[in-house]
Amino acid sequence: MAIKQTAGRDQLGEFAPTFAEINDDVLFGQVWAREEELSPKLRSIVTVSALITGGNWEQLKYHLNTAKKNGVTKAEISEIITHIAFYVGWPKAWSAFGLAKDVWGE
Repeated sequence: MAIKQTAGRDQLGEFAPTFAEINDDVLFGQVWAREEELSPKLRSIVTVSALITGGNWEQLKYHLNTAKKNGVTKAEISEIITHIAFYVGWPKAWSAFGLAKDVWGE
């Protein structure tokens, strides 16, 4: 079951209230809650892969932590990053590994 997300409102609520509402209520409240269509673990794998592809490092650490909570193992994240390195670029994979090591406690 998805947890109630408030990061949008907490960080951007006064500055960008509509964006914050969509982030919290639609993306995390509705899309992430569609667990029958896609498991949280698989949704995390897709999200982490997309963030690495785009070089979105600020959001990546949060989503690596979420992936770990959703059951992605150290071995799996290592294999995922190794696999996508050939598609997204070696430097992006190297950067992602640095963050993944922090999350999985190495």
